[in-house]
Amino acid sequence: MRAQPTTIAKVGEMQEKWYLVDAEGQIVGRVAARVASLVRGKRSASYSPHQNPKIHVIVVNADKAIFTGNKLGNKTYYHHSGWRTGIKATTAAKLLTEKPTDVMSKAIHGMLPKNTLGRALNGNVRIYAGPEHPHQAQQPEVLTIRTRQPRAKE
Repeated sequence: MRAQPTTIAKVGEMQEKWYLVDAEGQIVGRVAARVASLVRGKRSASYSPHQNPKIHVIVVNADKAIFTGNKLGNKTYYHHSGWRTGIKATTAAKLLTEKPTDVMSKAIHGMLPKNTLGRALNGNVRIYAGPEHPHQAQQPEVLTIRTRQPRAKE
């Protein structure tokens, strides 16, 4: 019995695709996992882990994404200034009010590979705090994310 040959998509054969994701009322981690999988190209039939599939994702209403449980007050984001004793910490609530797009971009970036391909894929994600975006010319396909919705607070 002959083995089926593996087909690898050539760079010139790949078509650019644009998707639009609305994060309003969605859980941050679940949206980020779905967007990272989409940008990586794992949902396409010609998936190759070492290639950039030229899939662009636009995330709108990033400021209306939510956290479950006590993550809004307990989750801490760290960064270092490069100087001695230069560690800085910010809570998710403070970051969401000051820079609402950073919460979603940090979540998506954390789910991409930590190499040159991951940095290139990170450039294929555009995140906007409001419902408007300047990419109407690319005619993005609207993608609805069907994940578990959070329970209503009592």
